[in-house]
Parts: sequence; structure tokens; C-alpha cells
Amino acid sequence: MNVFDFTGLFTHLLEQYGYWVLFLALMLELIALPLPGEFIMTYAGLIVYQGQLDWLLSILVAGIGSCIGMTISYGIGYRLGKPFFEKYGSRFHFGPEKLNSVSRWYGRYGNKLLLVAYFIPGVRHLTGLFSGITRLPYRKYVGFAFPGAFLWVSLFISLGRLLGPEWEKYHHTVNRYMLLTGLFTLLAYLTVYLYRKKRETLKTGLVRLLNLGVARYRSLGRVRLIVVSAFAVFVAFFSWLIGVVQDFLAQEFGSFDDITVYIVHQIFASGWTEPAIRISAFGTAVYFAPVIAATGLWIALRGQDRRLELLHLVFMAAGGWALNAALRYSFHRIGPAGAAYGPTFPSDHTMLALAIYGFAAYLLFRHYGNFFFRFAAVSAVVIVCLILGISRVYSNEEYPSDVTAGYAFGGVWLSLNVMLLEAFRMMRGFKKD
Repeated sequence: MNVFDFTGLFTHLLEQYGYWVLFLALMLELIALPLPGEFIMTYAGLIVYQGQLDWLLSILVAGIGSCIGMTISYGIGYRLGKPFFEKYGSRFHFGPEKLNSVSRWYGRYGNKLLLVAYFIPGVRHLTGLFSGITRLPYRKYVGFAFPGAFLWVSLFISLGRLLGPEWEKYHHTVNRYMLLTGLFTLLAYLTVYLYRKKRETLKTGLVRLLNLGVARYRSLGRVRLIVVSAFAVFVAFFSWLIGVVQDFLAQEFGSFDDITVYIVHQIFASGWTEPAIRISAFGTAVYFAPVIAATGLWIALRGQDRRLELLHLVFMAAGGWALNAALRYSFHRIGPAGAAYGPTFPSDHTMLALAIYGFAAYLLFRHYGNFFFRFAAVSAVVIVCLILGISRVYSNEEYPSDVTAGYAFGGVWLSLNVMLLEAFRMMRGFKKD
């Protein structure tokens, strides 16, 4: 049976037996059978769109099937895995000591991987088994595996429902983007884990590189840590930026733009036109000017190194505007609204919003130690920039790739300015010493 017949069989079974097929297929896949889980769920979402299945009931049935499959997989690993490795593991350099070491690590950190492992084929098939083999406590396992299962099925069934009549055209591309998102999330988690585990080593090495041998100064440890962290964020955004520019030059944004526009218009009804216009103003001088003025006033009254921070605030805002203008002139991509509105790559709204709001939030984050205050400041920037980008896409002012490029360039500009500010602060500290 070829792939076409295989998928055709599942579509036929789903149309005939609906919930039963959804339940059994996901349960069997998570016991480690190679079934096309994402395909099954998105097609079930299409059937939901057609009115043959209920959306919430489909999610419930698929989620329960996934949870049962994960439980059986865990039980198999728990009963059979550890005795096997204790008896035969030394033959392939994975004896009891190595198993116990991995078990301790997995018990401390691995459970969090269960939230993202579902989105990576091959990985999700092994997480249940490995959790059982390493004797991860079942209560802790359930606390991450079950919410991850419901998140997984909810996203894919909802995507299938959103795609609706365009399911045949877009579902393969959507699945690929979801896989890339899962891989990126996993990579980010592993990076954070390695950073936390090797933080002192990395900090020492980077500080030596940045300070060019002036490591004898101890009073500026916090500033150094900020510089190192800003440098890490800069590298992450710059890597993203390189990928965005490469895709732009290769003209590979077509499918991404089409899918994103379609999904945004499916989620937000026609009544969202007026709110989208108002939200779009968050990316203009109408809001930028008061935020810059308020941040400058706060620096003058409460800031540290007031002159330095005020100069960087002005440089960040004016330089960001000039950089965006230069970039739009260089790439010269005409947006969906037509030539009368000029180039739109990268989005000036999202780039400047992330840079200006992000810099203001950073200063508050740096000078206030309250966790909830810091969390609120960062969350506000993320939410504003996200809904701003959505509003630009919804109103057909900019392409989704323009908005994405704005985030990438804005992140690079923001992290670069934070790094420069703290580097100058550090050098001033050296001079005082």
C-alpha cells in the first residue's frame, strides 16, 4: 500500500467512524506505531469544519486517546526497560551507572520536554518509553505529558478546522511549520539548560573576551552579566535575521504569507476592522512619542547614569527610524496595499515597536527588582508587538513576512543597544576605578 492509499484509507475511516478512529489512531501512535498523527488530526479538523464532528468533543476524544497511549508507553518502559538495560546495557556502554545518571537528569529536567516533544515525530514516540525506563515519577510524568497531549491535539485539530476548504492546499506546509516550531522550542530549551548548567564557565569566557583582560574588576559583575545576556539575545535574533533575509532573497515567503493571511482572516471576523486600525496606531509616533518622553522623564528622575541612558534612548529611537528607512529603501518590497504606500520590508511598525517599547521595558526591568513588575513589563511588550503584527496583516497593510522581518530586525537593534549601553556603563566603571 503506497502513501497515497494509506492516507486515503485514514480519510475514509475518519469520515465513516470519526471519533473511534481518532481515539484509536492517536493511542496507537503514541505507543510507538508509525501513524500519521498530524495528518489525522488536521483532517479531523476539516471534518469538524464540514459539521460532521464536534470540535470540543474531537479534542477531548483525541486527547484521551493520546493520554492512554502515553500511559501504556510509560508502563512498557517502566516494566521492561530498566531490567533490560541493567542486564544488557553494558554491552553498548549504557549500564546501570549511566542509566542512573540519565535518570537523575531526566527526573530534574526531562519532564519539561514532554510539553514540546509531541510536535517532533520520532521524539514523541520515545518520550513515554524513556520516562518509564528512567523511572520518572508517574505523577510528575502525568503533570507534563497530559497537558502536552491536549495542547498538541487542540492545535492540530483547530488548524484543520481553520484551514477548512483550503485544507488540501495548506496542511502539508502547516505541518512543516509546526515541526520547525517544535524543533526550535526544543533547541531553545536545551540552550537554556546548557546555559544554566554551564553559566559560570560561559560567563567567565565571554567576560574575558568582552573585557579584553580586565577581569580583575569585581564590582561590575552584574553589568557584565547583562552584557553577556544581551550578547546571547543579539546572536539569537541575528541568526533569525539571517534566515529571514535568505528567505526574502530566495523569494520563499509565498506559502508562509498565504497561509498566515488565510488563518488570520479565519480567526478574526470582519468586525475586527475598526479595532485593527486602532491597534495599528501602537506602531506609530502617536504612541512612540509619549513612551519615549515618559521614559526620558523617568530616567531624569530615577535613572542611573542619567546622561548615558538618555543619550542611548535618543540614539536607539532616532537610529532605529533611520535604519528602518534605509532597510526599506534597500529591499524595496512593495506591500499588499500597493506602490502608493511605499516599501514594507521590514515592517516599520513592528521593528520600531519592539525596539522602543522593549528598550523602555528593559530600563524598568533593570532598575526594579520586583518580579511581578518585571514580568508585567516584558509581557506587555510581547503582547503589544504580537497584536500589532496581527493587525497589520489583518488590514492588508503589510505581508506576514514584513511583520516577521520587523520582529527580527527590531530584536537585533534592541539587543545591540542594550549591549552598547551596558558596555559603555562598564567602561565608565573601569575609568572610575
